[in-house]
Amino acid sequence: MSEVPAVRTRLASLAMPAVATGIALAVLVSLGNWQLDRKSWKEGLLAQIESRAYGEAGEVLPEASWSDWRAEADEFRRIELRGTLLHDLTVPIHGLAEERRGLAVQGFYLFTPLRRSDGSVVVVNRGFVPTELRDATLSAAASGPSEARIVGLVRAPETRALFVPGNDAGRNSWFVRNLSDIAEAKRLTRVAPFYVDADATPQTGGWPKGGQTQLTLRNSHLQYAVTWFGLAGTLIAVFGAFAWRRWTGREPGSAGELEARDTGHDQSDAAEPHQGRRFAE
Repeated sequence: MSEVPAVRTRLASLAMPAVATGIALAVLVSLGNWQLDRKSWKEGLLAQIESRAYGEAGEVLPEASWSDWRAEADEFRRIELRGTLLHDLTVPIHGLAEERRGLAVQGFYLFTPLRRSDGSVVVVNRGFVPTELRDATLSAAASGPSEARIVGLVRAPETRALFVPGNDAGRNSWFVRNLSDIAEAKRLTRVAPFYVDADATPQTGGWPKGGQTQLTLRNSHLQYAVTWFGLAGTLIAVFGAFAWRRWTGREPGSAGELEARDTGHDQSDAAEPHQGRRFAE
């Protein structure tokens, strides 16, 4: 009958560690699965870039199809645009550009509307300019509209992330590549639901610098997934060893070890009187 309370005590002692281990295990497995999902997404993105971003430039999607435009079907396609760049409506959007590997430069991307011959508008990201050169670059291009031929990649607009400031047209402060905000601020109509990242063609004075779309992307998600799953496996092994030692009473500080220590203490105490007599004699 004494075995039942002992089993209950052992189960109770494992309850909280088991719950904590289960929660941690769920988190680790979820992170591993998320990395596998990211791996699939990244592979699809790389496949899109490989199949669309190279070769001869195609035509812009007809305006009649703009209402049905989807990024997954058209983004990264290389196209050619002709029309009038409306330099006085340029929007400078905060951003970073990689000067060389591991070193980023703070500055602005210049988004300029291009009005086509049919009256429709496609916003063009003409490229990056460092912060200290922004005003001079904008002033140099502010003399008026100019006819242009643009070759570049179709890109999807952005939605504002949690910690990114919102666009403030009144202060000319822009952080998000949101075409609706640009169209509203500049009173533009018939604006394409995508923008075009201009190729790295030479600009007057060297700025802005186009060709800013990164076409080579790291895909290390499989390694990350293996790391998370490996940590999950390690956690299972650690908890298994902990549970076995606690269940069998072989962990440090267990009842069996304490009993052995108590027994040894009693034996030494029992010997002390004899030793005392021996010294007394």
